[in-house]
Amino acid sequence: MKLLVTGGAGFIGSAVVRLAVARGHEVVNLDALTYAACLANVASVAESPLYTFEQADIRDRAALERIFAAHAPDAVMHLAAESHVDRSIDGPGDFIDTNITGTYNMLEAARAHWQRQGRPAEFRFHHISTDEVFGSLPADPAVKFTETTPYDPRSPYSASKAASDHLVRAWHETYGLPVVLTNCSNNYGPYHFPEKLIPVIILNALAGKPLPIYGDGSNIRDWLYVEDHADALLLVVEKGAVGRSYNIGGENERTNLELVRTLCAILDTKRPKAAGSYADQITFVTDRPGHDARYAIDPGRIRTELGWRPSVTVEEGLERTVQWYLDHETWWRPLLDRQGVGQRLGVKA
Repeated sequence: MKLLVTGGAGFIGSAVVRLAVARGHEVVNLDALTYAACLANVASVAESPLYTFEQADIRDRAALERIFAAHAPDAVMHLAAESHVDRSIDGPGDFIDTNITGTYNMLEAARAHWQRQGRPAEFRFHHISTDEVFGSLPADPAVKFTETTPYDPRSPYSASKAASDHLVRAWHETYGLPVVLTNCSNNYGPYHFPEKLIPVIILNALAGKPLPIYGDGSNIRDWLYVEDHADALLLVVEKGAVGRSYNIGGENERTNLELVRTLCAILDTKRPKAAGSYADQITFVTDRPGHDARYAIDPGRIRTELGWRPSVTVEEGLERTVQWYLDHETWWRPLLDRQGVGQRLGVKA
């Protein structure tokens, strides 16, 4: 299968690219190389005859038309997006332009390509989204997001992703474009850009800086190891039912405070401080505006219909992730100089 992967130099996208090439798929990586992208993420497959890179912006319709015509993909995996909630609070415009208008451009370019090819039934447009479109859950562990949970986005980021989800469904219903959708829980693992919680905690700990936790740290997230997610995404694009959506979760709920304490304990073992614990650096800071209390996914549909479940527990995944950052300072060190990294964002509301 020839896959056109948008955002393939980003965190989740690069995991998809690496796994797809390893499994023998041809991959065209379309990425604008904005601040959170890094070609080092795909360096391990860059010389493969199965891999091609196209630098382009999904807001550039002419570039998309050229790339579809040149490569004639069998399927699209659309991951390109602005994704940092704090940045969306400070600058929502980029999220509207990229996540909504960019997705519209992708849908139209894909539809034109699909029609030129004779509307093949096996073509797929796989839209990768987030559980944040569903809003916030109560603390009750029996209540989780399902594919039929009503949308209730609370941030500019989640609202832009919700809008893009609706566009994808509309293009399926109106034009017949063969689509599949996935909504995932919080990802973590190797190559995670150092503005998100887990890499921030690891790198701040190593630098002797405060470990910032929003509010009282009681917010709950379901954590999904990124390589498990990539495996699920390839399964959905290959075997998912047209028009169907699938929730992908790690079945690993933790409060933010529990997560940070676990990271500190791992670091205490792998790189102990001269005195005390990394947990001594924990600092509680003013909460994010509109911070959702809890996310949790019920992955029953993808488990029942496609036979997928996560293979990595959060304890295993966090240990792997900490070790990866300890071993790859040459990857993350230059990224700390990029705009906004290491600064508290999302407090202008």
